[in-house]
Amino acid sequence: MSDEIKYTLNVQSVDNPLTKEVGDRRFVLVSNGTADFDRVISEIMAVNPGLERETVEAVIKLEHRIIQRLTLSGMRVSNGLFSAVASPKGRAGASWDPEVNQLNITIAQGADWREAIRQTTVNVLGEKAEVMYVSGTTDAATRATDRTATPGYPFTVEGNYLKLAGDDPSVGIILVDEDGTETRIDPAMVAVNEPKKLVFMLPAGLEAGTYTLRITTQYGSHGVLVKTPRTVESALYIGVTPTTPGGSDEDGGDDGDHQLG
Repeated sequence: MSDEIKYTLNVQSVDNPLTKEVGDRRFVLVSNGTADFDRVISEIMAVNPGLERETVEAVIKLEHRIIQRLTLSGMRVSNGLFSAVASPKGRAGASWDPEVNQLNITIAQGADWREAIRQTTVNVLGEKAEVMYVSGTTDAATRATDRTATPGYPFTVEGNYLKLAGDDPSVGIILVDEDGTETRIDPAMVAVNEPKKLVFMLPAGLEAGTYTLRITTQYGSHGVLVKTPRTVESALYIGVTPTTPGGSDEDGGDDGDHQLG
């Protein structure tokens, strides 16, 4: 990779919710939003406007199909940017049992990505304001911490200012599927309701797919309720594999977590 290519990221420090030690802090990314498929295509067109957009879209979609076919044929795909391989999980038996066994795709950084990381400058912008965020999750059924979850089992969310408090109708936990359908978690299903941890039972009937986990509360500093509810959103995966490089985004609200209020 050319030494002329430079990247810049901004981070801020926040209190580490995983420890009780006073002054223990960690860095979180200052997010610039989410780039979807259309944004990627637009960026390619901006770099090389002479390309036909339809051709670019077709080539990238074809690459996706080929990578899927190769990995699901038992091959490890390594394209420089990342490597991907199918990983069976669950206790082995005489035959494959979908109720016990799961097939995931493990993604790891490739040489090109590692080199790009070495070319990245990280600016520390100071301390982050005391805001609501999600730093990690745990699925009680699998102990997974990659924001995957199992319907009908307890699910733990850790972060900051998560405690459900206040009488505004919006306060609570809502799961939003890809079609926009909302499923509200019954307050009686919330077993742990603390500022830095929520534990609640997921509905048993949730269908596989990518969800948005939306937590809304009026909880504020020192337990004082704020007048305007604030909301944080995070990705939640039921029966599908997270798409972040490395297969995990438990590193502190820096990939898909957005405070909305």
